[in-house]
Amino acid sequence: MTNADDPLAVALFSEMFMADQLARARLSKALPKGMELSHFSVLNHLARSSAERSPAQLAQVFHVTRGAMSNTLAKLELAGHVHIRPDWDDARRKFVAISPSGRSARDAALQSIAPILSRVVQEIGADRVRSALPVIRELRRELEAANEG
Repeated sequence: MTNADDPLAVALFSEMFMADQLARARLSKALPKGMELSHFSVLNHLARSSAERSPAQLAQVFHVTRGAMSNTLAKLELAGHVHIRPDWDDARRKFVAISPSGRSARDAALQSIAPILSRVVQEIGADRVRSALPVIRELRRELEAANEG
């Protein structure tokens, strides 16, 4: 059997891709008007880290191009959800921080999607979700390592 014929790998990735599509579609519909999933993801990351990040660091974290991240950050800055400042030591670099408005927007978005997330965990069972998390994390790490190499 060649790698292309591995039914376990094909089934795993097929399920992951379909779950990703369904989750994105469902959560996107539930987000507050004007909020995109990419906006929420960046705001959530900044709120949880509570530290400034460069656009390049954010692009790396989310595995998107710098151009895509710049586009997302421009929209968030226009909405007043992030503050973008120059690096005082290197004018070519910038730093991004979440604003109070961004925290409020992130909290509102989280409130709108939390029932969906909770319902899924409840339906599957908290213990089963807890037991799946280490496997999903390891899968993510493997994919990140393969992406870097």
